[in-house]
Amino acid sequence: MSARKIALWHTVGLIDAETRDRLLAYETAHSRPLALWAVFGIGALAIALGLVSVVAANWEDIPGQLRLGVHLALIIAGLAALFWREARLAAASPWAVEALLFVTAALGLTFFGHLGQVYQTSSPMWKPLAVWLVLFAPLLLMMGRSWPAALAVLGGSVWCVWEYATASTDYGAMRDPSTGRLLWLAFVTALPVGFAPFAAGLRARSARPDFWRRLEQLALAYAVAGASFATFIASIGEFGDTRLVRDLASMVMGGAVAVLAGLGVVLARPGISGQMAGAIIAGAGLVLPLAYGANDLTVPAAALFMALWVGIAAAALTAHWRGVFQLAVAVIALRLIILSFELASDLLLSGAGLIMAGLLILGIAWAAVRVSKRFAPDVEGEA
Repeated sequence: MSARKIALWHTVGLIDAETRDRLLAYETAHSRPLALWAVFGIGALAIALGLVSVVAANWEDIPGQLRLGVHLALIIAGLAALFWREARLAAASPWAVEALLFVTAALGLTFFGHLGQVYQTSSPMWKPLAVWLVLFAPLLLMMGRSWPAALAVLGGSVWCVWEYATASTDYGAMRDPSTGRLLWLAFVTALPVGFAPFAAGLRARSARPDFWRRLEQLALAYAVAGASFATFIASIGEFGDTRLVRDLASMVMGGAVAVLAGLGVVLARPGISGQMAGAIIAGAGLVLPLAYGANDLTVPAAALFMALWVGIAAAALTAHWRGVFQLAVAVIALRLIILSFELASDLLLSGAGLIMAGLLILGIAWAAVRVSKRFAPDVEGEA
């Protein structure tokens, strides 16, 4: 907070002179030399980039076993610091533990690529990802405290299952996958949603509730993104493409996993917030088979998308998630704009069509702002 702003508050009568003096004294005592820190940061970054450049320039001249040894030693050093110095690092700064945890996990992931380069081996990407998850996901789950660790766990899982699905269909070359294979792949690709009930159950039982809340939110976002993408695929009629999941049974399978995950969240967190989060995940699961039925039907597919996000907005109102409600309103408005272009593709070729589209966009934007301001919860509730 700047001294100028505090002085302005006093000038307009928001605070008295005594409060102004206390605020100024507090800000002076707790001021941080950001410019000096920036200089130190730039210097450290320059040194790091220089070291990377030196290693990169001489990469082929460094024996592979030596490089692997140094890489492995860095991983071991990171793990040792986490297990034996976590309390001391956390006392200094919780972000220090989080940064060290994330860097150690990243070193573990890159180690497999380094290993393949040294020994000239190759394998489907999902295999090293699966090994990395087995080795490092427990560490991230036991010590993670913020978005980076939660995103590493869920993002790594999503990456792994979709790499597996892609490799199992021969990278899109398999023209006629069996129904059994499609069912299995639908089940596998839906599995990351299972982190939602798992995280919801641990939020009240752990000393790191924020981490589990973030992991649950990311799993919910994955479910909503999958359902939204399914409606998009339906609107352009691509479910008939053999490179995508095209069998209704597989959509039902993926939807069933999401519905069960949503019910799990409701049981794990029986309050209003848990019920609404579970309802959103379950609703996303129900959208999947319905999206298959709306294939190549522009208006029904768009209506299904908007119904999903109207449900999210209603859940956000009930749970007092102000930010989620405003996001849902914005997404619905954007989909209406896209739908107007889809339905008026011929008119848009003319000047009158462009004018109509512009007026429609302005009207939708105005309505979205009014709805968001009028109906958004006054207080942000915990998701």
